[in-house]
Amino acid sequence: MALELRSLLQPTGELELSLVEVPTPEPTADEVIVRMEAAPINPSDLGLLLAAADLSTLKAAGTAAQPVVTATVPERVLAGMKARHGESMAVGNEGAGVVVEAGASPAAQALLGKTVSMIGGAMYTQMRCIRADQCMPLPAGTTAAEGASWFVNPMTALSMVETMRREGHKALVHTAAASNLGQMLNKICLKDGIDLVNIVRKPEQAALLKSLGAKYVVDSSTPTFVEDLTAALATTGATLAFDAIGGGKLAGQILSAMEVAINRTAKEYSRYGSAVHKQVYLYGSLDRSNTEIVRNIGMAWGVGGWLLFPFLQKIGAADVQRLKDRVASELKTTFASHYTREVSLAEALTLDAITVYGKAATGEKFLINPSK
Repeated sequence: MALELRSLLQPTGELELSLVEVPTPEPTADEVIVRMEAAPINPSDLGLLLAAADLSTLKAAGTAAQPVVTATVPERVLAGMKARHGESMAVGNEGAGVVVEAGASPAAQALLGKTVSMIGGAMYTQMRCIRADQCMPLPAGTTAAEGASWFVNPMTALSMVETMRREGHKALVHTAAASNLGQMLNKICLKDGIDLVNIVRKPEQAALLKSLGAKYVVDSSTPTFVEDLTAALATTGATLAFDAIGGGKLAGQILSAMEVAINRTAKEYSRYGSAVHKQVYLYGSLDRSNTEIVRNIGMAWGVGGWLLFPFLQKIGAADVQRLKDRVASELKTTFASHYTREVSLAEALTLDAITVYGKAATGEKFLINPSK
């Protein structure tokens, strides 16, 4: 038996987080059993884990070894989650650990005893049964903690650059830019010679990125934010942005600044605005309020959603493997992740921990070690 972290949303709106004992299955020929040693809590995990619950309603019960936490999900979002009502759901997109048992196939047997990283859900567990082809053996000398975040953030950052190239843009804008993902994207762009405009919300975040070599960093908390952003866009020619904030005015401010920057070099006036297409992709929801767009941006613009997995499905297996190969070769450099706290499964369900990682704040990345 192994402990597994579960998220259960009742039709009444009560969210319950708990540790459940589950049997470890016998692996089929093409499967392996991995003793989990590291699994990050990414922003993409929080939607399933916390179900947009009101964190001010958190309550703790159970024991220290097997805690139970409840919270209330607001009625306005409850109806949109009807498909998961009453279903105890395993959580965790990615992780890493040691293969302790393997099926009979050569591919599975080749992984026995190796430290591997995985993608496939249900990673917040002590033992994970998974297909061998969903595992990536980590390079020699790489720990599970170093390889646990090999997929979501690295592949997202690389896919943002890939999107830029495929859609004909020449430079990027990224919000929440001091995050682990933002730091990776900054390193990629510096290495590949791509101009990147980093938008942060605090002076210390700006200082961090500049210390990593970032050329263009603008702070949305300053009085000169719009002017600074416009100047950076005029210099770089960036017409594509990836916005992790989602709600509020930021996406609209980016589009407006892009339009002003483009018109600085316009040869003639057009009542329809510039003919250059400007695109903002919302890939996160750190702000769950409405997205506000002011129509001073001409007619050549777009705002849409962007998710990693649909993008990877669109580009095909060969290009996905090309991106994976780059991650593997730069795992300890470009794609190194940094964590502020390592917790056990039980510690991940303390009110103190949930209150911190539930905010998805920059610089507060947690790593779960199910074997701790």
